[in-house]
Parts: sequence; structure tokens; C-alpha cells
Amino acid sequence: MVLHLVPRWSARLFRASPRWKKTYTQRASAQLKWLGCPRSVYSPLACRAYSKVSGSPEVMLTPERYPVQRLPFSTVSEEDLAAFECIIPGRVITDPEQLQTCNVDWLRTVRGCSKVLLRPQTSEEVSQILRHCYKRNLAVNPQGGNTGMVGGSVPVFDEVILSTALMNQVISFHDVSGILVCQAGCVLEELNRYVQERDFIMPLDLGAKGSCHIGGNVATNAGGLRFLRYGSLRGTVLGLEVVLADGTILNCLTSLRKDNTGYDLKQMFIGSEGTLGVITAVSIVCPPRPKAVNVAFLGCPGFTEVLQTFRTCKGQLGEILSAFEFMDAECMQLVGQHLHLINPVQESPFYVLVETSGSSAGHDAEKLTNVLEQVLNSGLVIDGTMATDQRKVQMLWALRERITEALSRDGYVFKYDLSLPVERLYDLVIDLRTRLGPRAKHVVGYGHLGDGNLHLNVTAEAFSQELLGALEPYVYAWTAEQRGSVSAEHGLGFKKKNVLGYSKPLVAVRLMQQLKAMLDPKGILNPYKTLPARA
Repeated sequence: MVLHLVPRWSARLFRASPRWKKTYTQRASAQLKWLGCPRSVYSPLACRAYSKVSGSPEVMLTPERYPVQRLPFSTVSEEDLAAFECIIPGRVITDPEQLQTCNVDWLRTVRGCSKVLLRPQTSEEVSQILRHCYKRNLAVNPQGGNTGMVGGSVPVFDEVILSTALMNQVISFHDVSGILVCQAGCVLEELNRYVQERDFIMPLDLGAKGSCHIGGNVATNAGGLRFLRYGSLRGTVLGLEVVLADGTILNCLTSLRKDNTGYDLKQMFIGSEGTLGVITAVSIVCPPRPKAVNVAFLGCPGFTEVLQTFRTCKGQLGEILSAFEFMDAECMQLVGQHLHLINPVQESPFYVLVETSGSSAGHDAEKLTNVLEQVLNSGLVIDGTMATDQRKVQMLWALRERITEALSRDGYVFKYDLSLPVERLYDLVIDLRTRLGPRAKHVVGYGHLGDGNLHLNVTAEAFSQELLGALEPYVYAWTAEQRGSVSAEHGLGFKKKNVLGYSKPLVAVRLMQQLKAMLDPKGILNPYKTLPARA
């Protein structure tokens, strides 16, 4: 087996047959300019226009589609608007056109009817706003980049939208420890650029990095593409500043790696989805920037071979393995059909993306090449390509990161984010294709194989109550039978709040409700989200 060096790619390109492969560098590069976005940006949310297809119908109001009743909160009055204007002069938005985007999730599946958007710049301003809302019993919807998948970031009714978009300042960065302290509204991609200039990287990476805010990432305990290497935000977040429902500022913004004094209060707010407090600042430890990054994109003949390839990579690549992603053939079909991205390898039933990150380019490339030769010779992989150049690496990653965008262009999307034993990860996809038949346009599976995280997506021409009934609670019951989780990384938000019981025992759910009642006795913070209503 010979791995050929192809000059046009400046990377190794390999396949099971000895023939050389045609490359598509020029055409693929042009795709990165889609909708006027800069070439370096290809995430589905980097340009907000991605979320709304021209001529698409207006999104149905959430209470018209889902059985939910408004709780007895006050409504915003002219006196409230005047009070807000005193707190944040010039940053109280009531224009319906400006409010339209903030009322609709980017998937265009839920829509609220808020009449006011507030844009504070400091924690003190957030405190004064919440103090007023608490006194007046006004419900508040905290909102970051509005990139959530479960309806947690937009109002259900007329909640006041509290945006962190202007809270976008880096407070400090220590170039020895790699500890970053910043406001909650900093965009993830901009933070990554900031720390990269100082030879570090952010410990998480998401397809939505061009729009999502670090505060929202923490509030939802986002996982993403670097989880395999750097773990959960529960380990990398060192401290938080949070404003509670009554306006109290809780400053636990420590930069200490070790602090074993009392309860670790920040953990209550990581993953709480804005229901316990509004995160206003984050302290997070950033790992050193890898000196060498290699990405291989491979085609596999079956899911069994995907698993065996993962086992081989994990065993032989060890500490330099930073990502192992998989996608099925229908995912590749959709990114080609809707986004015109090019499949760089031979058509296969499954595809995997393997990334290594390390400190020695020669050492890492040699290890990865040896592994790839082994999986090719053993028949685990049909075909593949490898890239070391940053631009080509991004092109390969785009095939995985833009699946969500392609799905949103295929019709209405029923989305499920599940944790399952890796050996059963794809069984549900096969099961649902049989169960749903022609009622679904596509049933696809992709995700973070290294984390046991399946993104199951079902597309249809339009929202269908019949199709929803065939999916739920079937998907959740199936997941529970495998002792999995109904939300691996997206959170529960509005859409999944009533299925918490499939993953948590009743005692745990009740304890969560008691914590909510203690920290937010009036229930004004992100109501109708995360927790089922108390019986």
C-alpha cells in the first residue's frame, strides 16, 4: 500500500485501488464564499441569513403548535419601558422588525411574541434589569447567539428578551496558565481567534461557533467537536459570575485550578439553560494550541467497520486523537444536494472524520499514516483522504459541520440528540427508517462517535403531528431501554423538558424543581423550559 502525495492538495491522498484521485480544491474553496461569508467562515450560523430561506412561510407561534398555557406573569407596560430606558439608555428595542429574529429560533420551529429586547453591557445593568423584572413579576428570556436546537433561547409567549450580545469584552488572559476571563456575550469563534494569537485554543468547538456565545455554551453545557480530547465544560470552566432572579450578583469568577472550599456552586448553573440565573462572565482554562493538526476523511463499508476503525484509532493514536466523527451516506447526499459540497472520497455507506492534534508534525503524521494503512489493508476503510493544510482541513470539517445547515434546507426537521452505548449508536436510525417509511423524507444519523453521541434527524416537507406521534415517545423510550440520555449536549429547552423523566429518576427531577423554586421563587427566568411543570 502506497500513500501518494498529491501536489494540488499538498496532502496525502489514498485509496484501496492504485488509481490517482481527481481533486476538487478550486470548486470546494469557492463554496466557502456562499452567501457572502468570508472564506474562513463556513459554520451554519456564521451568517444569520442561513436560518431563513428566502420566501419561507412565517413560523407558527409556539402556543399554536404545542400544548402550553401562559403563566400569570405581568405584561410589559409603558412604565416598564421607561424604567428599562433609564437603566440602559438607547438599548431598549421595541421595533417589531428587529424583534422578529430574536423571537424565532434559527431552525424556524418555534416563535414567541416578545415586544421588547434589552441589550445590557455590564453585570450591574443585568442586575438592575432583573431586580425590576422580579419586582414587577415580568418573565425574562436570556438570549445569547440564539443557536440552540431545542427552543430554549427564544420566548414562548411575551417574555422580556435579555440579550448578552453587547457583553462581549475579554476581561483578562494569562499566557502561562491559559486562563481566560471574559463576558458572557463573547462569540466562541472570536474567542478562539483571540487565544490562538497567544498560542492557545478554546477547549470546545461547535458548528455554530460563528454565532454562539460562550455564556450560552456554558448555560447549555455544550459539548461539540473537541469533547473527545478536552472533555466537558464542567471540567474546563473554573468560575462564573451569575445574576440571580432577584438581581443579586453571585461572583464566583475564580481563576484557580484548585479550590476545595464548600459547594462548587458554578456547577448548578452549567447546563441550567438560564433557568437558575443569567451567566454574565466566565473563567475558563484553555489548552495550548496544537503545533500540528491532521484530518483524515474516510469511507467505511458498514457501521461495524466504523466502530472497529474507532477502536483502532483510539488504541494506536492515543493522546493525539482529538476528534472522531461519523456520518451516514444520506448526510453526505444532503450536503451535496443543498450546499453543493464535494465528496472527496468514493461513495460509501458511512464516513468518518479523524482528527489528530499534537506538538510534532512529523511524529503525528507518521502515526496517523500507519493507522490509515492498517485500516485500509484490513478492509475497514474503502477510501479516504488526508489533509494537513489549514484550508483543506477546514474543507473536510465543513462536510461534517454543515450537516445541520443542509438538513434545515431539506424541510421541517425533527431533531434528537442522544447518548447511547456506541455499539447501539446506529440501530435506532435503521429502526426508524422501517417504522416511518415514506412519511419521512430522510432519516439520518451522524455525530460524535468518540462520545457515544448520536444526532438523529428526520426531515419532512412540513411539520406533521402524525409524524411527531410516530417519533415520540418512541425515540425516548428506545433510548431509555438502552440506559441512554435523551439529551447528550443540546439541553432540554422547551421542546424536551417533558422527557426528562426518561433519563433521570423522579427523586432527581423533584430535587431540580426544588432548586429552581429556591433560586427563582417567582419562576421568572426562562419559564416553560428545562424542567417539567410541577404536579
